Amino acid sequence: MNKYLIGIFACVLLVFSCKGNKAGDADVVSDSDSVAADTAAVDTMEQLISETPMPKAADELFDDFFFNFAGNRKLQMKRIKFPLEVVNGKSRKMVEKGQWKMEHFFMRQGYYTLIFDNRRQMELVKDTNINHVVVEKIFLKRHSVTRYTFDRTDGQWMMQSVVTEPLQRNNNASFLKFYQRFARDSAYQVRHLQNPVKFVTDDPDDEFKKMTGLLTPDTWPAFAPQLPSQMIYNIIYGQSYKESTSKVFVIRGIANGLEMEMCFRNVRGRWLLTELNQ
Repeated sequence: MNKYLIGIFACVLLVFSCKGNKAGDADVVSDSDSVAADTAAVDTMEQLISETPMPKAADELFDDFFFNFAGNRKLQMKRIKFPLEVVNGKSRKMVEKGQWKMEHFFMRQGYYTLIFDNRRQMELVKDTNINHVVVEKIFLKRHSVTRYTFDRTDGQWMMQSVVTEPLQRNNNASFLKFYQRFARDSAYQVRHLQNPVKFVTDDPDDEFKKMTGLLTPDTWPAFAPQLPSQMIYNIIYGQSYKESTSKVFVIRGIANGLEMEMCFRNVRGRWLLTELNQ
């Protein structure tokens, strides 16, 4: 994230920290997928984004562009290729500019999620040479995925199409099917833990250090994070997924800087949580 966005987020945090607004580590998300971050803070952030012209440099990194795209109505209308191709199963239509409704994506829930095959893929987020990105809105209960495709042409990111398809066609289908139940069922969670699970968290005595420990099935309930179970997002920064035996599930706060990583491994057809990093 560039200095422009960091500045906006810092302003929002400064305003609301005076009111004691802070999401706890375990409150990044909730079982009902309610907004974890203070909605007023998110609304204020969107207002600041919409009132501040996006600098040209924001097109260098997709994330910098996308936060502006999701928070600035005027910019969003300029950065969609109209008429926009919208496909849902066998239905295909071309949406004109006057028919498009503002899509805020994950801005109003205060966090977003990402799925990687490994930590090396996480470095793609910072790659300024990427010219093709897909943002996935994953509806776990509906078993469908809506894919928003973006291409960078002549130095500017543009949204090219919106395609909704069944979840089973997704490259992460096996993991998503497992995650849907893991996020909702505490007993299922315990049965799908590596024993023990590596646990990494902040050192309460030194904010610049981390502490490492081990979680066993009997201690897991005390540390288990609340996870979104209705709808999640994923951003594909050009990486190609495969039938991988490992996944890194990331939850990132938008205005509070919180981040959590969960590492999973498929052992003989069974997904297990191996590491929790908060």
